Amino acid sequence: MFNAKVYISLKEGVADPQGATIKHALDSLGFKGVNEVKTGKYFQIELNIKNKREAEKQIEDMCKKILVNPVIEKYEYEIEEIKR
Repeated sequence: MFNAKVYISLKEGVADPQGATIKHALDSLGFKGVNEVKTGKYFQIELNIKNKREAEKQIEDMCKKILVNPVIEKYEYEIEEIKR
C-alpha cells in the first residue's frame, strides 16, 4: 500500500484572486510582513497497490484526468510506502 500526497498550484502568471483576498485580510489584521499569498489544493490519497511504479502511474492518471486543470495549474506529488 502507498500514500500519495498531491500538491496543486496555479501556474506562473495566472491570477490568484483568492490569494490576493487572503493577503488583504492578513494586512488588515496587522500581519504586515506578508509579501504574497498563493493558494492551491492538497490531496492525500491512499492506494491499495503493491507496486510503486503502478502507484505513480495511477496518480499521474488521476492528476491528468480529474485533479488538475492543466491550462492553469501545475502539480507535483510524493509517494510513500505504508508499512503496517
